Formats: sequence, structure tokens, C-alpha cells
Amino acid sequence: MILYEYPFNEGIRTMLRLEYLFDRLGQLIARDEAVDHHFALATIFEVMDVASRADLKSDLLKELEKHKLQFNSYRGNPSISETALDDITARIDHAFNGLNQVPGKAGAALTGNEWLMSVRSRISIPGGTCEFDLPAYYAWQKLDATRRRADLLQWVSTLMPLAEALQVLLGLLRDSGTPHKVVAPAGQYQQSLPQGRVYQLMRVRLNEDPEIVPEISGHRLMVSVRMLRQDAEGRLKPSTADASFELTLCS
Repeated sequence: MILYEYPFNEGIRTMLRLEYLFDRLGQLIARDEAVDHHFALATIFEVMDVASRADLKSDLLKELEKHKLQFNSYRGNPSISETALDDITARIDHAFNGLNQVPGKAGAALTGNEWLMSVRSRISIPGGTCEFDLPAYYAWQKLDATRRRADLLQWVSTLMPLAEALQVLLGLLRDSGTPHKVVAPAGQYQQSLPQGRVYQLMRVRLNEDPEIVPEISGHRLMVSVRMLRQDAEGRLKPSTADASFELTLCS
């Protein structure tokens, strides 16, 4: 199955982008090649760029606090496990305290590292990090993989409270939806949304056919999915075949 996610607002869009970057970062750091660690460092800088929004940290803290209050309101309900509530509120508390203790924006602690900032200033320039432009960076790439990985993990540690907060919040958001099977007649599907309920994320899970690509759109009143098929040259064209998929709306 191939999963596609569509955010309904800018806040969720930013969170999904950061989650994608942290996932890529984890894969790259685990490898040994210098080129993988180069792109891991580039990904750290991308995380810093995406997380540079002034209100991102405060927004995440507010969301964590809101969820904690919501779960605490369920206490005493005989149909809800107190153990499960304790577990989820503990995870929320841990994420909240970790993020709250980080001074400034995500990655702010790294901006004081002159060597890192010299790499950051040139890494977006095509070929800007070659050996005659940044000999110190070139020498770092020649270090043993274990040493490079230790450096990367040290730098990433300043970003981990953000990653944990994102993991908790996106996990809660995804768990709020119930998947159900739907059919797109002739490759087209539309669904009206109930008034008074605000959805934040739509998830579309397709059978594993990489040639079928969903074109997803949505707003507070309606969601739409149009199936497209790639031709031999990679161009996307409307698919007229009936298609079934799993749809989840998360609020």
C-alpha cells in the first residue's frame, strides 16, 4: 500500500515537512559514506530553515497543552483506561518539557558554530562545498565514518525535542481518524464534509501501483481525489478506471 497525506492548513503542512526531513536525516546518519553525511548535514540546515518560523515552537507547545487538557478531561470515565491515559499524558509531558527547555528557535544553538555556519552559507551553491572552497569541510568528510556520525548526532541532539513533539502531535492527529474504503468511479471521488467540524489532515492509501498518482485537494466543505496515471514518458493523465482506496479524515 502507498500512503499519501494532504494537510488542510499551513501548520500541519510545516509539521509534515519537518517529519519528512527528520525521517530522511535518520536514514542518512545511519550510513557510512561521506556523501550520505554531506546530505545529512544539508538536511539539518533544511530543518533549521523550515523551523525558523517565529511562532512554530509556541504553536507546538499550545497544541501539546491542549491535548493534555483534553485527555485529562476523560479521567473517571469507566469506558477509558486510566493506564492508557497515564501513558499518553506522560508522552505529552515529556515532549512539552523537552521542547519548552530549548532556548530560542530550533537549531539556534548551532548558529554559534562558525564552522557549521560556513558550510551552511555555501551548501546551497552548486558545487560550493568542494575542497578548494571549504578545505576544512573537505577534511571532515575524510574522517572515519564513526567520527562523522558522532559529530552529526551531537548537532542533531539540539533538534530532537522538536522531533519528539512532532512525533507525538502527528501521532495523535493520525489516530483521531477512522479509515474506510471508498470507490472513485471513473477515477473521480468527491465527499462533502460536515459543517462545524474542522479536519486537519486527509490520508489516502492506495494499492501498490506506482503508476497511479492521486491528485488531492480539499477545504472545509469538500474533499476531492482524482486518479492520474503516468504514461511512458512520465506525464500524468486522468485515469478513467474505477479505483478503490482507503480514506481517513483526521481532526
